[in-house]
Amino acid sequence: MTADRIRALREARGWTQAELARRLNITRNGVNSWEQGLSMPSPTCLVDLAKLFSVSTDYLLGVERLEMVNVTGLDEKDVAILAQLADRLRESR
Repeated sequence: MTADRIRALREARGWTQAELARRLNITRNGVNSWEQGLSMPSPTCLVDLAKLFSVSTDYLLGVERLEMVNVTGLDEKDVAILAQLADRLRESR
């Protein structure tokens, strides 16, 4: 589950494994190993991933189902637009 979530979050941003690795200051092979489910991110990398993707560590680990979006710095109108978009996406499934 963690592997799938890391891959999905990376791909949603249009990043390659190498780009994610650069952002985390690790090797591309490390990212590939996570996404293949061969290894798990260290606790430090897990926190860094959560910050980078604006999700909780619980989400990455599959403990919680809901993804959290960091809306810091957005005004109320922008937050409302994001909430509407999320509702539409849920309805379309």
